[in-house]
Amino acid sequence: MELKKSPDGGWGWVIVAVSFFTQFLCYGSPLAVGVLYIEWLDAFGEGKGKTAWIGSLASGVGLLASPVCSVCVSSFGARAVTIFSGFLVAGGLMLSSLAPNIYFLFFSYGIVVGLGCGLLYTATVTITCQYFDSRRGLALGLISTGSSVGLFIYAALQRLLIEFYGLDGCLLIVGALALNILACGSLMRPLQSSDFPLPEKTALENVPDRYSIYKEKEKDPEENINMLEKSYSGEETCKNILANGDCKSESLLHKNPATVAHTKETETYKKKVAERTYFCKQLAKRKWQLYKNYCGETVALFKNKVFSALFIAIFLFDIGGFPPSLLMEDVARSSNVKEEEFIMPLISIIGIMTAVGKLILGILADFKWINTLYLYVATLIIMSLALCAIPFAKSYVTLALLSGILGFLTGNWSIFPYVTTKTVGIEKLAHAYGILMFFAGLGNSLGPPIVGWFYDWTQTYDIAFYFSGLCVLLGGFILLLAALPSWDTCKKQLPKPAPTTFLYKVASNSSNV
Repeated sequence: MELKKSPDGGWGWVIVAVSFFTQFLCYGSPLAVGVLYIEWLDAFGEGKGKTAWIGSLASGVGLLASPVCSVCVSSFGARAVTIFSGFLVAGGLMLSSLAPNIYFLFFSYGIVVGLGCGLLYTATVTITCQYFDSRRGLALGLISTGSSVGLFIYAALQRLLIEFYGLDGCLLIVGALALNILACGSLMRPLQSSDFPLPEKTALENVPDRYSIYKEKEKDPEENINMLEKSYSGEETCKNILANGDCKSESLLHKNPATVAHTKETETYKKKVAERTYFCKQLAKRKWQLYKNYCGETVALFKNKVFSALFIAIFLFDIGGFPPSLLMEDVARSSNVKEEEFIMPLISIIGIMTAVGKLILGILADFKWINTLYLYVATLIIMSLALCAIPFAKSYVTLALLSGILGFLTGNWSIFPYVTTKTVGIEKLAHAYGILMFFAGLGNSLGPPIVGWFYDWTQTYDIAFYFSGLCVLLGGFILLLAALPSWDTCKKQLPKPAPTTFLYKVASNSSNV
């Protein structure tokens, strides 16, 4: 069954709107978890490193499970996955209000909510790409701002709800708001199939087309039937031996109608078994071949030095660049900043500037005279300097300024697909992006706990953010060195002496003449 061509409008704009609100509702609380982080520290009295696992799992689990999320969307469709994930996010948030200890929150908030967010992200991106082709970049840019706007609003909303209803009441209300994802999912109408779909083949008729990739000699169903017939020939052989070569018994059997019918049933059964065996054998070989191809393509990707540097850079970036969005509120409290000075929550500043950064950096990436890879490296280097400056910020104004810079630079997520495409090509984008998102999720999961452990060890965030800045700076420099054109220029100049030697030989022959 074939899908219609992407309409680039019409109901697609409804898809963009509901996808925006879906990301707004599901990512609002996990991205603004820094407000809850302070409350959990006071409620359970655990260390900062252990408590930071809650928010890091909520952000990292969805990325780590991105291959599973893609399979679910491909198998069940975006609408079904969105509705199911709405129950996961809302249920996880409501369960978190009943948490008796921090370990319960690891499951309810970290894993359940995180997995729901990962499924929702994959579903919204997939169905948006199906509805848009020429305007796909604009559509994806619009829905991606939903998470940033959610961070901006939920940071203030959760603080307000905690003041009025307490931590448990806040989680219950936020979970109830997440139930609106079910309404958004119901509007995700799948793209209709074409008016004249091709007639579908039966499973056995499909086998030669699906598995024509195999060139070795295969046994066809007839050969398999012959092999099965050998197993049924034992009874007839025994009868012939007992008859001492007399064939009368065999002829008598054939004259019996019941025996003839039984023989036909046996032959039909043997044919079906042979066909099933052939199909299963081809299917198993197909799966094995796909697995081998996937492993071979993965090895080929890592042979690309820029891709290898990119995976190191994204891993180190998420280890060092993600913690501020979770810990900045606690950094302000540790710096003895008074609550009366807070004009706006620092996490809200990070959220709104992230949306601005995604928009502006995405526009810059469209200019032909800007190298997107170098632009991405520049954001990493500047972010590392901002992270190292956090220990020197002792007032709300300076922390707000640094939060704005960090939020704007975190918007480089909008140009990361461009960087990946330039590195590996559009045909390998899906494979490469899945690998990179896995390592991004791993960095998201490890970054905040590492920073929290540094605080538990030194009782200050200074060394922790120096470490974060060093990680991001190291990733930026590794990517910059791998992307420098001087290496490729040197390699291109190596074969040039060969033509010079050839011309020299020709000149010597002409002198003899």
